[in-house]
Formats: sequence, structure tokens, C-alpha cells
Amino acid sequence: RRRRTVGEREEGRMAGDESETVKLVSSDNEVFEVERGVATISALVSNVLENVGDGEDRIPIPNVEARILCKVIEYCRYHYQLQSNPQSEDDIDKWNKEFVRVDKPTLFSLIMASNFLDIQSLLDLTCKAVADMIRGRTAEQIRAEFGIENDFTPEEEEEIRRENAWVEER
Repeated sequence: RRRRTVGEREEGRMAGDESETVKLVSSDNEVFEVERGVATISALVSNVLENVGDGEDRIPIPNVEARILCKVIEYCRYHYQLQSNPQSEDDIDKWNKEFVRVDKPTLFSLIMASNFLDIQSLLDLTCKAVADMIRGRTAEQIRAEFGIENDFTPEEEEEIRRENAWVEER
């Protein structure tokens, strides 16, 4: 089957989607009852529902723990309701910025969850938040920020700097 885009999934929804729900089961077995339209913002969930038919309403999400799945659902619910309650781009940007204002472990878990669930807009948002954290920083500062050990010898580091001097010229 061809995978549908978010736009196609949203266009294909019927008015009755809001009353229909599915149960998403986190890796730690917490069950979240979610409106079908909200849940199908995830391409993974949408594809599972297309393939199993209407009889299945429990979808295991084995790679995502409850606290992160709850945040993902919050994101999907907000963006789903924008279809019927549009907001200005400024308001959406403000909400998105506040949404990703979380600790690093939560942010990285959101990246992993959005990738697994195939929610491209959330993956883009969370990756941008990490990119904003490292923008304008040196390699040493980035290592310190993320607790990354430098495993290069001083000679290897100097060679890398020489090979990539063009980056500093910008």
C-alpha cells in the first residue's frame, strides 16, 4: 500500500472521526484513549489502522513510554484542533516553542518517539530545538552541553580542523 501524507490523511477524515477513538498502549502498558483523527496524525498509527481494519482499536506503541506518549498526544491534539480552530502562525510558533521547552532527556525521547511514530512535523520541531541549542557553539561547548567525550587525539583534532577550515571561513 502507498503511504498517505498528513494532508491526504486529514482530507480523508470524516466528520465522525472525533467520536471514534483508538487506544494507544505505551511500552510501559499505559493505555491512552485518543480520538482517531488525532491518533492518525501519526503515519504509523494511520497505516496500522488501514491494515487491520475497524475491528482493532488497541495499538501497541512498544518504543514509547507513557510520559513521552502523553506529550506526543498533546502535540497531535493541538495540531489536529487547528483544522477546526485556526490560529495565527505567531500563536502556533509560540505554542510549539513552549512545547519543546523541556529537559534534554525528554527532548531526545520526543525525537525518538516522533521518528518511530512517523510524525514528521514533530520530528522537524524537536530536531530544530536541538539545532538551536548547538547553533553558534564550538565543538568543545557542544561536547560539554551534551556530555560527549572527545575521543580524538590532539593530532587527529588538528587534522580535522585543517581539512574543514572552509567551515570557519563562512
